Amino acid sequence: MHEQLLIIDFGSQFTQLIARRIRELNIYCEIHPFHNLPEITAQTKGIILSGSPSSCTDPEAPVADLDLMSLDIPILGLCYGAQYMVSQNGGKVEKSTHREYGRANLTQTSDDKLLAGIPEGSQVWMSHGDTILEMPQGTTVLAKTESIPVAAYRFTNKEIYAVQFHPEVSHSTDGMQLLKNFTQGICGCTGDWTPAHFVTESVAHYKKTIGNDKVIMGLSGGVDSSVAAFILHQAIGDNLVGIFVNNGLLRKNEYDEVLEAYKGLGLNVIGVDASDLFISRLAGIKDPEAKRKVIGNSFIEVFDAEAAKIKGAKWLGQGTIYPDVIESVSVNGPSATIKSHHNVGGLPDDMELQLAEPLRLLFKDEVRRIGAELGVPKIILSRHPFPGPGLAIRIIGDITQQNIAILQDADAIFIGEMKAQGLYDSIWQAGAIFLPIQSVGVMGDERTYENVIALRAVTSVDGMTADWADLPHRFLATVSNKIINQVKGINRVVYDISSKPPATIEWE
Repeated sequence: MHEQLLIIDFGSQFTQLIARRIRELNIYCEIHPFHNLPEITAQTKGIILSGSPSSCTDPEAPVADLDLMSLDIPILGLCYGAQYMVSQNGGKVEKSTHREYGRANLTQTSDDKLLAGIPEGSQVWMSHGDTILEMPQGTTVLAKTESIPVAAYRFTNKEIYAVQFHPEVSHSTDGMQLLKNFTQGICGCTGDWTPAHFVTESVAHYKKTIGNDKVIMGLSGGVDSSVAAFILHQAIGDNLVGIFVNNGLLRKNEYDEVLEAYKGLGLNVIGVDASDLFISRLAGIKDPEAKRKVIGNSFIEVFDAEAAKIKGAKWLGQGTIYPDVIESVSVNGPSATIKSHHNVGGLPDDMELQLAEPLRLLFKDEVRRIGAELGVPKIILSRHPFPGPGLAIRIIGDITQQNIAILQDADAIFIGEMKAQGLYDSIWQAGAIFLPIQSVGVMGDERTYENVIALRAVTSVDGMTADWADLPHRFLATVSNKIINQVKGINRVVYDISSKPPATIEWE
C-alpha cells in the first residue's frame, strides 16, 4: 500500500488543484467530501483541509465528519480550513468588511518548519471573505501580511498548521515549497507514487482480476482512452476488444487516421461508422445538454449492438480520470456541475458488465506521464483534449452535414497551421467554433452574407483554469486568410480572448 494524504473538500474550486500539486511531489492523495470521509488508516500520513465558498459564520457552514483534534497525524488547513479550525476550537471568526482577494506579501513572525526556505516578503494569493479576530488558546501565529494579522498559524503542541492563503495556485510563488515542507518535512512522505510503480501495479492488478475474461472498450483516439487501453492490453492482450465509433462529429479525416493508428500499434480494434444515425438524431436540437444526451444515448445503443457480437465479454473498459469522478459529485451544493461527464453517471443500473477503469485515480498530466512510461506514441500523448460530444458542441445551433463540413475544414486549417508553425505543443487545447450568425462581407466584386468562425486556443496545466493563448498576430492573420479563402461559406474569422473562469474552454 502507498502512503497517502487525505484532502477534505469543503467545496472549493481549487480542491483538485491541491491534489494535483501533491501528486506532482509523487505523493498519492485522495479527495473526499467533508460529509463522507473514509477511515483513517496507517497509510494516511496527513490531512489537508480545502477552502470553501462558505463562511464559517453561516449556520449551514460545512463541518467535517471527523474529530480533527483527536488525531495523531499532521493537518494543514487552507483558507476556509484555517478559519474552520479557529472557529471549532474557541477562536473568533467574523465576516470581513471587504473580501480580500489577490496578491499579498508574507511577513514571517516565526521560524517554523512549515515556512522553511520561504523568504521574507514571499508573494501569496488571498481569496477569503472571513477574518480571524481571535486565535484559540495553544496556538502560535507564524506569519502575517500588511492587511491581516494572521496569515499562517499552528497549534503549539500538535502538528496542526493553517494558512489563510492558497499555496496551491501559481500566484503563490513559494506555494510548492510550503506544500513540500508539510508533506515531506512534517508528514514524512517519501514520494513513492511514480509512473513506473503505477504501471507495474495496474498491469499486475488487471492481469489477476480479469484473468482470461474479455474486456470491451470504447476508444476515441484521445489520450485517456488510449492510455487506459494500453494498460489493459499489457495485462490481457487481445482479450481487450476496442470499439471506435464514428459519430460523424470528429475532426476532418480523424476516423480513418485514428483507426489505422490503433491497428498499427497492435490493438484489437473494431471500427463502426454510425455518423448518419447520430447526425439524423441531432436534427433540430440546439440545446447543448440535449445534444450531449442524444449523443450519449446513441453511443450506448451503437456500442451495445457491437458489444453483443463479442462473445464472453464480462468487463467494460473506460478512460475515466479523477476529475471526471470528482466533478460528478457535488459537495453539498457549492461545487456546481458545469456539464455532464460522458464517462461517469451515464451507465445503466442493470448493466451486467464489470468496470475496468485503470486511470480513475489520475489527473490528465499524470495520464500523459503514465502513457510515456508505457511507450504510447507522442502523436497520441500530445493530442489536445477533444470533447466527448465532438463538434456538436462547437457548432452553436443546428447540427447539419453542411455545418459539420464547414467546421471540419476550418478546424483542419487552424490545427494544421499550429503544427506547421511549431505552436501546437505549447497550447493546452484549440479548435474552431461555428457561430449561428451571418455577417456582411465583400468577396471579389460581390457582397456576401455568410457565416462566422471563432478560433479558440488556451494554455493550461489541467483544464481547471485556462488563459487564452497569446498567439502571434501574423499566425492569426494567416489562419484567417486561409479559412476565408478556402472554406466556402465563411467570410469572417474572430479570435476568442476570454479566460476560464469566467468563460469555459468550450462554448457549450
